[in-house]
Amino acid sequence: MVRLVTIILICFTWCQVYSQDTACLKVHFLYGSKPLKKYKDTERKWFGGILGGHVGIESDSDKIVNFLKKGELHWFAKEKNRHSRYGVHSEKQFYSLFHYNPDSVKSAIIYIPVSARQKQQFDSITAAYLKQTPYDYAFIGMRCGAAAYDILAQLHILPRYSYRNTYRKIFYPKKLRTRLLKEAAQHGWRVVRQNGSTTRKWEQD
Repeated sequence: MVRLVTIILICFTWCQVYSQDTACLKVHFLYGSKPLKKYKDTERKWFGGILGGHVGIESDSDKIVNFLKKGELHWFAKEKNRHSRYGVHSEKQFYSLFHYNPDSVKSAIIYIPVSARQKQQFDSITAAYLKQTPYDYAFIGMRCGAAAYDILAQLHILPRYSYRNTYRKIFYPKKLRTRLLKEAAQHGWRVVRQNGSTTRKWEQD
């Protein structure tokens, strides 16, 4: 009996320590899309179309950090004239960024378990990025997918690349989503999906 109680106490203590040392990052993907032909007069075109969409990372509840264009889009990145910013949006705001009903978009949320230290690193990185944007937003340069990859790589969730290789390899959000869905399948991470409106053609995985 004493031995059983000891084992239960050890298990309880381990679970308490484990729960305190783990957290979760939620990577939100808004899929790219374009209007179906018969709805082209009533549906809006989106930036990037089928290969567009958006991605952001949520750490604290209902606060999604994401990389955005600020001002005119640069075709090539300009180090000394950055048209970019990091923003924080609620889930509803994030999925409304293309001025569309958030309940009618196609989305996927990938839950990534992280340690308390990784959570602290994420908070530190994003606080710095929100204060001062680290790079320009450009067609040939960093956009939302590459920027999200950059953060996840700094947390050692994904392999780290150089600045140029990051935006070359993660040219649009699907490139990041494909990698994370593969990791999710391998590690048993939770994935929550929502189907989009039937009036649009949505990007496929």
